[in-house]
Amino acid sequence: MEQMRDTFLKRVIDITSQDPSSCYQCGKCSAGCPVRDFLDDPPNRIVRFVQLGLYEKALSSSSIWMCAGCLTCSSRCPKNFDLAKFMDALRQIALQDKIEPADKKVFKFHKAFMKQLKKYGRSYELGLIRDYKLLTGDFLQDIDAAPSAFMKGKISIAPHKVKEKEKIKKIINRAI
Repeated sequence: MEQMRDTFLKRVIDITSQDPSSCYQCGKCSAGCPVRDFLDDPPNRIVRFVQLGLYEKALSSSSIWMCAGCLTCSSRCPKNFDLAKFMDALRQIALQDKIEPADKKVFKFHKAFMKQLKKYGRSYELGLIRDYKLLTGDFLQDIDAAPSAFMKGKISIAPHKVKEKEKIKKIINRAI
């Protein structure tokens, strides 16, 4: 058990260059998280799972996949713990260890999103919608919102142009 703990923590520290034990659970990250209401577990609880050795619980939580990576948590932390980087590391480890979240749709959205990043260098909304719908089979969910989204320019027909998208693809391939 101790070896598993050391191995897991080493992986996290190797990816993030920070020790999860430095978090003293003040909760500022969770209080400021803009997606907190949609998470199974608040961000500080994910860190706590890791601190307590509940790695499977942390890796299978949908919260690591729902993290928007907005850095609000990281900017609020009095210990300068980069929680957004920590969540990225947990996603990376979960992918490497083939651990999917309990909510399969969250993981399917992540897969569809990453596919768009690899292909276009950024999110292509129409492609993301298409790929997500194909993965989930929820073809008619939110169909009533589509015309309004198109009219407001929220969804473009063609993908945006990105310079050096091959570099972005290499970064993503290295991360997953």
